[in-house]
Amino acid sequence: MPDQSPVSSSALGLVLTGGGARAAYQAGVIHALGNLLASVHHHSFPFPVLVGSSAGAINAAFLAGRAGHGLQGLTTLSSFWSQLCSRDVYHLPSIPLDRWSRWATALGLVLSVRSQAAALNNLSLADTLHKTIDLPGIDQALQHQQLQALAITASSYTTGTHWTFAQTAPRHAHTLPDRRGRRFSLQPITIEHLLASSAIPFLFPATPLWVDDGVEYFGDGSMRQWAPLSPAIHLGASRILAIGVDQPTARQHPPVSERLTPSLGTIAGHALASVFHDSLAADMEQVQRINRVVGQSACTGHDRLIEVKSIQPSQSLDELAQAHVYQLPNRIRRVLDGLGALKGKGAALSSYLLFEPGFIHALLALGHADAMQRADELLPFLLGQTQPEVP
Repeated sequence: MPDQSPVSSSALGLVLTGGGARAAYQAGVIHALGNLLASVHHHSFPFPVLVGSSAGAINAAFLAGRAGHGLQGLTTLSSFWSQLCSRDVYHLPSIPLDRWSRWATALGLVLSVRSQAAALNNLSLADTLHKTIDLPGIDQALQHQQLQALAITASSYTTGTHWTFAQTAPRHAHTLPDRRGRRFSLQPITIEHLLASSAIPFLFPATPLWVDDGVEYFGDGSMRQWAPLSPAIHLGASRILAIGVDQPTARQHPPVSERLTPSLGTIAGHALASVFHDSLAADMEQVQRINRVVGQSACTGHDRLIEVKSIQPSQSLDELAQAHVYQLPNRIRRVLDGLGALKGKGAALSSYLLFEPGFIHALLALGHADAMQRADELLPFLLGQTQPEVP
């Protein structure tokens, strides 16, 4: 039986950024963390504060619903991802003959864009989330103090505001301060919040949510996300582990084949990479500056040092995706091929949609390996045996 003890006052926060299918990498990392904690007989759920954006919001909600299960909640996330296929997430509306004709497929794409302002239909994702996310489990974990807060971000197409929606434990009803372009709302997290947060622009349709006594339409939570660590800090986390899906540093001198005029798929992939380019590095620098000020002052009370660690993929996810694009459904592959998004830099676009076993398992393995490579650093951090560095 997992440890059912209440969360510590020195809360450990987990921040999960977005990136479509790339978020499977996070599940691999989290599985490894569960193994590390089990190796030292630590069985309680380690993350009282969970914050997620885009597909990271789905991961955060999945974990929150299983916080009462202890470490089992960490390991079952990878099982969820390993069973996914593209049909569980989206589909391209079909029309007659599109199985054989590129022109018919293109027409189906145009009709989809005209009807819902998005290329793909994500009703299957809604069905998958209803079957998978344990919403009553989230409420129970909060009530029993096994979880302190779950926060999900989304961006309003209606007003341009970046919103954080948070569900908190009764004794931890924190209020996040509103900032210019950023708002906060304390409300129960629903499947609609997850659909809104994971609605990749241009690909998935906007989702309506009720805010400020009215309905606004929302898209991906990674858009306009300038301070990804901020919600976790304001919700009480004093230590934060952030798991991103950003690319490693690009090569300084790309091959000649990548210096040619970019395809539409390459441009679209670059645009989405800009959306999903998390601000972890800049936000971590900001936290270090705050730590320096707090460490040099005599302030007491709510002022506290924040310890932050991040983990990102050690390999190029674009290159990893290129090796598995053949697994995409035929009609999706045909569209991406027409956009030049199946090879080279264009594969970046495919990587967000590659919810297929080959790519998912490769991401899970990479995440697990990256975390285990840093086991000597991560385990003491998870156990609260380290101290924040003051620059």
